[in-house]
Amino acid sequence: MMNTRDIQLKRIQPPRGFSDVPPVTLTDATLLERKTKLLERMQEERFDALIIYADKEHGSNFEYLTGFIPRFEEGLLVLHKSGHATAILGNENLKMAAHSRIPVTLKHCPLFSLPNQPMDNEKPLAQLFSETGLSAMSKVGLVGWKMFTAAGSDNTKLFDLPWFIVDAIKQSTHAELINAAHLFIGGDKGVRVVNNANEIAHYEYGANLASRCMLAALDAVEVGIREVELGALLAAEGQAPSVITIAATGQRFEKANLYPSWKKVERGQPLSMTTGFKGGLSSRTGFVIADESELPENQRDYLDRVAKPYFGAIATWLEHIKIGMSGNELYDLVECVLPKAQYGWHLNPGHLSADEEWMSSPVYPDSAETLKSGMIVQIDIIPSVPGYTGVSAEESVALADAALQQQIARDHPQLWARIEARRAYIRETLHIALSDDVIPLSNAVGYLRPFMLAKDKALVG
Repeated sequence: MMNTRDIQLKRIQPPRGFSDVPPVTLTDATLLERKTKLLERMQEERFDALIIYADKEHGSNFEYLTGFIPRFEEGLLVLHKSGHATAILGNENLKMAAHSRIPVTLKHCPLFSLPNQPMDNEKPLAQLFSETGLSAMSKVGLVGWKMFTAAGSDNTKLFDLPWFIVDAIKQSTHAELINAAHLFIGGDKGVRVVNNANEIAHYEYGANLASRCMLAALDAVEVGIREVELGALLAAEGQAPSVITIAATGQRFEKANLYPSWKKVERGQPLSMTTGFKGGLSSRTGFVIADESELPENQRDYLDRVAKPYFGAIATWLEHIKIGMSGNELYDLVECVLPKAQYGWHLNPGHLSADEEWMSSPVYPDSAETLKSGMIVQIDIIPSVPGYTGVSAEESVALADAALQQQIARDHPQLWARIEARRAYIRETLHIALSDDVIPLSNAVGYLRPFMLAKDKALVG
């Protein structure tokens, strides 16, 4: 494990931000593989059908099969164990059924449309469900986006679909209704927790883009720049963000505001920046200063008290994470090097991502879930030490065994060249002994500038 005493703030070259990286489309073979995996899981647990919900914020399980989300409307995908799929869509998404990545039968539900839009051709939603064959089924899974994993709760009977949909399902069938989100995102068998080479290439586009935006924003930090100017640098290529973009200086959440404002960056203030796209997120927090002497009087030991221990935890995470280790083992590792009681973190120190920023996490106390080849993992350790400004260096990596790495190198040689360049930077410049199982998807993995006006200095081991 990295010794905090060995961590130094040094003048180094920043990582390369790769530009002109084209997006990678998911292949028809990948979509067929996705559907096949899900049907196999349905058979294992004897589901007759799944009803998969989507809206703009919670559309990833739906999108996993269809390739799209219903944007500002709601939508449902009813998947029968036979493989037959029905898309139930509102007014402005009817046209998308023809573009679905898996064949679907279209049904129109104007209730899923925006307020005051036409309700023409409306059939009761319960009737639409009956037409899909629900009335003859015995076990139906409802898929929102949560598994409700609170200890002691009966998570199988909690549903995060709107009540008018659940009520219509109950009217249309006497089948047992089960929360089936775990088939997608849960445990050792969720179909979305591992990715093939095509999927990793698809998601690397967003991870690369987010980290390239972050590096550009870090370079632009200067006294007098407005939050909105930094926020503009954190957006790119017209891509939809997976999180609310953060460019926040000084006191955050004034008047409950979450968004970049016209506030100007002042010397000596803290600054937080975050951006994320499909496949990855980049986040940084530090001080708008150039030297340790500029730290606030009550935070003169910020480097030793907060920043260096955090960097050491990130380095230890990157050095020791490996395929086959349990989530509990990784959790305990972070607890060992960055004790929660002393550093105040409380969320999972690492979670899975894909189309959404946080899909689920195998990293929690007593977790028996194992880390697998193909997982996309976000480094997400958030210390909160009373009286001190925070620190962050969240980035995206994937775990890949030798076979998967060889396939990526063969099928996506330019991606593999970026991965090798990122690995070399982490090992040779940051002096982090990166695990052989880790392939960095973002450009700034492990790169931390605690003083944002010292643009040539970062922490190294």
